[in-house]
Amino acid sequence: MCTDLLHPAGPRQASAIARRLRRAVALGAASVALLCGTAAPSVAAESPGQKIADALRRSPVHVDPSLASAVDTEQQRELAARIRRSRLPIRVALVPLVEGDSWGGKPEQLAEVVHDRMGGGPSILITLGNYPDDISAREWPSGTHQAFHAAAAVFFQKDMKGAGPAKRVARAIDIIEAGNGDTVYARATAGLGAPKPTQDTADGAGAGAKAPSAHGSPVVRLLSLVVGPVLLLAAVGLLLRRRSRLRDLSTPFALPRSVFAAARQADEAGLRDRAAEEVVRLGEEARTAQGAPAAVERALDAYAAAGTVLDRARGVPDLAGVFALVAEGRASLSAATAALPLCFFHPLHGPAVRRIPWRPLGRREQLRVAACETCLRAVRTRRAPEVLTDRRDGRPVPYFEVPAEDSLWAATGYGSLLSGAADSLAGRVQRGDFTRTQD
Repeated sequence: MCTDLLHPAGPRQASAIARRLRRAVALGAASVALLCGTAAPSVAAESPGQKIADALRRSPVHVDPSLASAVDTEQQRELAARIRRSRLPIRVALVPLVEGDSWGGKPEQLAEVVHDRMGGGPSILITLGNYPDDISAREWPSGTHQAFHAAAAVFFQKDMKGAGPAKRVARAIDIIEAGNGDTVYARATAGLGAPKPTQDTADGAGAGAKAPSAHGSPVVRLLSLVVGPVLLLAAVGLLLRRRSRLRDLSTPFALPRSVFAAARQADEAGLRDRAAEEVVRLGEEARTAQGAPAAVERALDAYAAAGTVLDRARGVPDLAGVFALVAEGRASLSAATAALPLCFFHPLHGPAVRRIPWRPLGRREQLRVAACETCLRAVRTRRAPEVLTDRRDGRPVPYFEVPAEDSLWAATGYGSLLSGAADSLAGRVQRGDFTRTQD
């Protein structure tokens, strides 16, 4: 925190630093009061993570009310009994994960916060995963019971296909109790070409950093009692900065996953309205951005191109192109380098996470396309990914099967097939490629 103050800052940055300092002081004071026994009980209860931690102290299984139909009361009791029989420090917290929530939509961040609120120590926490029909597990100390691979293996087990979350969690508990998660994962993914993730590497550079426990660490308690509240305040400030980095894993101008989730559920009219909202936001962000002039200019080009496509959009493929142009513009404003485009297979899945080799059915040539997590898993497990369709000769076909001369989106794969850094969707629209295919 002191390092930040050594650098000159503009009014906006100075204001942000001041706000962080005020928050750090307020939280530090509350923490000192709590240690001294004078803090009001309602302070901790206001935190979503604290509420889950409190619920897990009462029962090893906590299910958010919105998921009660998926995991009913009887199933919760059965899971709790299974956990108690295992005699392992397993907890289950099933809550919805969406971009913009208290954990940034990330299971690893939810797990870290709840583990911290429960005071740290040896623990295993099972949550929902990053994609449908998936669960995730984190363990402290990492790897002791091979819990991470135990939960990951369930996704690949054939007899778990279509199983509800209660059965998936029960299977993960059994594997964790057996202590052979690594072997089960290797067997379940044999021949699929799936990488072998670890709890520390799967979370990414930012999310993998563990937040220090403000309540359970003996070192912190000793410092607070012996050295005094000043060092405790400094530790709380470090905790705030660490958690702030966890919340800011996505780039400032990135389209949140919730936008794409809502877009997929909307009809064409609703999708058009949402696309129009995102175009307006991109224009506002570009006009107020403080970045390099060239980056702002690229964002404004993407804004203008998105407006052109929106005005002449004839269906969902064109509206998906608007989202692709908005994502391209926001990537220009972002500090992130080499940002990937939207998912090649279905751009309304949202941003891609990796480029993968892919050969279209019936063709010899192999392409390298950008894929989201869901489509990446589908390709690796030899399943057909969900694809965006267009119409050709009166029938629906995958959009990329439309001749490139008739579709800008087939020619570019919504950004996946562009030839290099100098090529862009906005540039293609500016030179008339989109309007040509509309004539």
